[in-house]
Amino acid sequence: MSHDTAPSKDALRRHRRACQRGESGYQDPDSGLFVMTSVHLRAQGQCCGSACRHCPWSDAERRRAGRPEDAPAWPYPEDAAFEPDD
Repeated sequence: MSHDTAPSKDALRRHRRACQRGESGYQDPDSGLFVMTSVHLRAQGQCCGSACRHCPWSDAERRRAGRPEDAPAWPYPEDAAFEPDD
């Protein structure tokens, strides 16, 4: 999946459901790949800079981690942007 392609509606539904259940990830219905949830990524404590599809971190934290600026993210909840705990 390229950075400029949004996940399908089914993938976003699976992500939301997996987050609500506290699951680490879900199987993408289009690619068959395992995708980590925002819940799992947030539990890591900081952005890894790997352009994760559901990165929950703020733009500032993403830049700090070296995430490509052209890599959009679809976190859950959608309006959340987290800063790491110091």
